[in-house]
Amino acid sequence: MPGNPSVGDVHVNAPLTNVSVAYIQDAANFVADRVFPNIPVTKQSDRYFTYSRADFNRDEMEVRAPGTESAGNGYDLDSTPTYYCPVYAFHKDIADQIRSNTDNPLSPDRDATIFVTQKALIRREVTFAQKYFGPGIWNYGSLGVSSAPGANQFLQWDNANSTPIEDIRKGRRTVQEATGFKPNIGLMGKLVFDTLIDHPEFIDRIKYNFAQGVAAVANEQIIAQLFGLDEVLVMEAVYNTAKRGESEASRFIGGPHMLLAYRTKTPGIMVPSAGYTFSWNGWMGATGMGHRIKSFRREKLESDRVEIQMSYDQKVVGADLAWLFENAVNNPESA
Repeated sequence: MPGNPSVGDVHVNAPLTNVSVAYIQDAANFVADRVFPNIPVTKQSDRYFTYSRADFNRDEMEVRAPGTESAGNGYDLDSTPTYYCPVYAFHKDIADQIRSNTDNPLSPDRDATIFVTQKALIRREVTFAQKYFGPGIWNYGSLGVSSAPGANQFLQWDNANSTPIEDIRKGRRTVQEATGFKPNIGLMGKLVFDTLIDHPEFIDRIKYNFAQGVAAVANEQIIAQLFGLDEVLVMEAVYNTAKRGESEASRFIGGPHMLLAYRTKTPGIMVPSAGYTFSWNGWMGATGMGHRIKSFRREKLESDRVEIQMSYDQKVVGADLAWLFENAVNNPESA
């Protein structure tokens, strides 16, 4: 009406130049690169040697009588283990028309780089879970059940009567007795961590370490101390299992499992570890983690392409150096 301009008459909506919304996960949520040592390799595939544990741990020294030979023996060496680093790749195209018509605060090159990097982090985390969090991968492990555990089973830790600390001790003791190496790291899904921090065993052990009136809250460091581990890592990253166009179906990548493992601090020759990541850095532009990002012109499409590639093999090199607690909490739909 004359003399009464509406909101639409005095203001035309335009993109804010200082605000945008993007669901970019914190890189700290991804743990695949922090669990086992990374080994940069110059070849996409190769062999490595494995020494016989049984030969090294056997008691064979004997009393030597005067003028006689000393006791002696040898050890077996396996040269058949191999690694192979497949190349994973993903790209985002930026069409010329889109670039020319883009408003602030959008930045096509920046956004594409973040987009493909997020895809790479998710792929590395998903393959990590597939390589290390499944049945039949490790020599030792047990299955969580909701009641009446039998052989190679344990009471799931969301049951108040369960005994996670004792279960962990058993797993560490079993691996150490078999190999001579005590598991020193713990890796768990977010569901497992959230269950443990509220478990009566943990609350009872930590509540007296806090001042009166201060809440006793368990975290990764406290859980590691209670388990006798150097470090506890939690897989907090999520991924969408639905295809584009389908209803979103997000879940935690780690699932309801926990892994106890021995991880060496100094990887090298004759150094055991439950796992190694072999990252192929012998191709042009690749980093020590086996990845590279490049941008190049696609004139046929009238677009610029931002592409990321990764080449790695997350390898179990010591199947006897870990214990897997499968379905540690009762949430199988998130496995």
